[in-house]
Amino acid sequence: MIVGEVVGSLWATRKDKKLNGLTFLVVKPFSYDNQNQREYFVAVDNAGAGIGDTVLVTKGSAARISLANADAPVDAVIVGIVDSLEIDHE
Repeated sequence: MIVGEVVGSLWATRKDKKLNGLTFLVVKPFSYDNQNQREYFVAVDNAGAGIGDTVLVTKGSAARISLANADAPVDAVIVGIVDSLEIDHE
């Protein structure tokens, strides 16, 4: 799973019909070492997240399982909104 911040929204009026009704958000994964900057990606929102929220994202086949339609062509789904995150930097 990936922890990141929702930094934007994506709209697509023309898309695969299996994607109709889904909300797409742009996620910037957190980098815990300053040298490894990860790329932004688009995830389907399954938790009611919004811009600025810290979210938990699952990818791959686990992402599709979390949706009502497991046949949707999706590889990243927001499955939770993070309330707090604590990291020991030792």
